[in-house]
Amino acid sequence: MGTTLPEVKAEEARRVVKLGAQELDMVINLSALKTKDYTAVKQDIEAVTTIKHTNPNITTKVIIETNLLTNPEKRTACKIAQEAEADYVKTCTGLFGSAATIPDIKLMRRTVGKNMGVKAAGGIRTLADALAMIQAGANRIGTSAAVQIIQEIPKK
Repeated sequence: MGTTLPEVKAEEARRVVKLGAQELDMVINLSALKTKDYTAVKQDIEAVTTIKHTNPNITTKVIIETNLLTNPEKRTACKIAQEAEADYVKTCTGLFGSAATIPDIKLMRRTVGKNMGVKAAGGIRTLADALAMIQAGANRIGTSAAVQIIQEIPKK
């Protein structure tokens, strides 16, 4: 649910980068977002994204848990993540039985524009699913079915 203290998220980010991580995924603080405490949401994301000031090659992704949000909340989450200088917004963790949807990817892409990444994750099991997400605006796919998807690619 993303309710870990920002200081803890920042320390965890520092430690895993020191261990060699190059990409960091974090869950947005959903309770702060739902209660419209947008300052807390932004500070929470910035606790992680500031690691890029000393490690510019780190990629940060903010998971917004689209299935738990209204469309206005999704737009707000994307805008705050963008303001906090995250590299990507991501649909979900997959912990709540959710799947990425075409409408959510389109909404996220419209909201963040072309200069921020959108990662579709959850429920993407076929090549057709992956291609539909890319067509909708995702520039990364998260899936546990990567081998199956790759095997579906027609051979020349």
